Amino acid sequence: MESPNKVIAIACDHAGYELKDIIKDLLESKNYEVKDFGTNGLDSVDYPDFAHPMANAVETGVARFGIVICGSGNGVNITVNKHQGIRSALCWTSELAKMARLHNDANVLALSSRYVDEAINLKSVEEFLTTDFEGGRHQNRVNKIACT
Repeated sequence: MESPNKVIAIACDHAGYELKDIIKDLLESKNYEVKDFGTNGLDSVDYPDFAHPMANAVETGVARFGIVICGSGNGVNITVNKHQGIRSALCWTSELAKMARLHNDANVLALSSRYVDEAINLKSVEEFLTTDFEGGRHQNRVNKIACT
């Protein structure tokens, strides 16, 4: 098995299924190990059934980062952010994906398959995975996110 730093968990609903497979190909071409939590087809499904297990993998350290996809990105984003150890960012541009890592130490990227162009989504994935958290003044803010 790869080191957890090279493991990416991914999940989607039926609307995100085709984009999920494209992203998986991109990740595997860059030597990431992909943990796929489904769905694996175009039949209508309930996104929490797939998003929660993906979030558990990130929360427990099985995967370094997660990616969730649905039509708008909103449903999966809301779902995974219910997990205490998840900081998911819904990103409709690659710049937002970069800032989510840089300033918010996001560990899950939420994407829209219906409202964002495939090329922008792929660029967002690349920015998210290659941007390190800046820390510094942002660390204190990230520490205040948790409801403990």
